[in-house]
Amino acid sequence: MQTLQKEMQDAVWAAHSLFERGKTSGSTANISFRFDGKVYISRTGSCFATLTEQDFAVVEDRGGKPEVISEAKPSKELPLHWMLYQKDPSVNAVIHTHSFYSVLWSCLKHENPDDIVPHYTPYLEMKVGKVKLVGYGKPGSEELFRKFGERVGIGGAYLLKNHGPVVGGRNMMDAFFKIEELEESMKVAWFLRNEPKESLCMIPEEG
Repeated sequence: MQTLQKEMQDAVWAAHSLFERGKTSGSTANISFRFDGKVYISRTGSCFATLTEQDFAVVEDRGGKPEVISEAKPSKELPLHWMLYQKDPSVNAVIHTHSFYSVLWSCLKHENPDDIVPHYTPYLEMKVGKVKLVGYGKPGSEELFRKFGERVGIGGAYLLKNHGPVVGGRNMMDAFFKIEELEESMKVAWFLRNEPKESLCMIPEEG
């Protein structure tokens, strides 16, 4: 059975691991989890490299709206996390980074905004699902939150245009594995982006 202490430990470990391996830098990422009716999210200005259990703000649901009940101030991108929790009851952890290949991929034009990453390996579909593109809005802006709200649904992951990925999971480790797989799939897609389609082998669709 998960405890608040274990959830915190998993979140801190995930943050440190992502930073140490260059999946984010500075104070550009945020991480959260839901436990016992509350959302715990990394505070504004925090860095994944030095994140501790004291670096989490606590948020309660007040009629469907978030209310901060801690002294720590949450990340300005709390609404992205909150909308995922509100929309998908299976989501209990959210990670948002500016990982290198995901950001590169978010700067390209994509024909199908509901499925923007080619399925070159089976693991993206198995672990993450389809990746949806969210239109550009300045980080922390109402425009970004509005556009994310228009795209958010059940399952899958999201790539904020010219910004980075947002991934939800059943728990913290599930969200961590998903954002890892997403970044690796983006890396593969980036290196194959200029290859002629006839030379590429895609995973066959089932059915």
